[in-house]
Amino acid sequence: MKKVGLAAFDSKKLSTQQYNDLGSTIVSVQQEELKRQLSQFQERLSHFASAHASEIKNNAKFRAEFAEMCAAIGVDPLANSSSKKGGRIASFLGKDVQDFYFELAVKIVEICRQTREDNGGMVKVTEVRDILNARNKTSAIKVSVDDIVTAVKTLKKLGDGLGIVKVGSQQFIKSVPGEMNPDQITVLETCHVLGFVSVSLLRDNLGWKPTRSKSTLETMTGAGLLWVDGQGVETQYWSPSWIDDGYMVAANS
Repeated sequence: MKKVGLAAFDSKKLSTQQYNDLGSTIVSVQQEELKRQLSQFQERLSHFASAHASEIKNNAKFRAEFAEMCAAIGVDPLANSSSKKGGRIASFLGKDVQDFYFELAVKIVEICRQTREDNGGMVKVTEVRDILNARNKTSAIKVSVDDIVTAVKTLKKLGDGLGIVKVGSQQFIKSVPGEMNPDQITVLETCHVLGFVSVSLLRDNLGWKPTRSKSTLETMTGAGLLWVDGQGVETQYWSPSWIDDGYMVAANS
C-alpha cells in the first residue's frame, strides 16, 4: 500500500529538496490557518462594534479598550469605508467617531499653537486634556489621554510637525518640525529633573563630549525647545515646559 503524507518519507532518506518542499507546505498551511483566524476575529470585532457603537462613542475608557482590540489584529477603526482595513468597522460606528477624532485633532493643533510661546512646542498630554474638558464642561463626552494620543496619530500623514513624545514617565505633544533623536529626548528628560542642562552637566553626568552637547543644545534652542540663560558662569539651557510647571506649582502653593 502506498504511503501518503509524512509517512511517505519514513521509509527512505529525505533529500534536501524534499525537506524544502515539506517546509514550504507546512508554512503555507500555517499561513492559511492564520488568515482564517484573523478573518474570524475581524468578523467578530465588526459585530461587537455594531452592538456597542453608542458606548464606544460616549465612554472614553470603553473607547480606549476597543482601540486596543483593533490594534491587536491590525484594524484601523478610523479608516474610511473604502479602506480594506477597518472600513467595515468604521461603517458600523458611523461618521460620529471619525469626526470626533478629526475635530479633536483640530482643537489640539489650536491649543499647541496658542501655548507655543509658553512651552516651546512641548505640551503635556494631560494639560491638553484638562484644557479641552474645561472648555466643554457641558458636554457629556469627556476627552481622555488615549483620545488625544489617537487624535494626534491621525495627523501623522500630514508630516512630522505634530507627534507624541515620551519624556520620562510623561507624554508630551511635540508641535515643532522634525523628529526628535535620542540625544534630544535625553536632554529633555534631564531638564524635567533639574529644570536645565549645561555642557558641563552633560559631560560630567552622561560623558558627552562638548561638540556633541553643543550641537544638540543649539539645535533644540533653534527649534524653541530650550531657552538660554547666559547670565551665570556657564550658559544654562532651560525647558520652557518645566518653567511653566514651576510657575503653576508656585501659583497653587
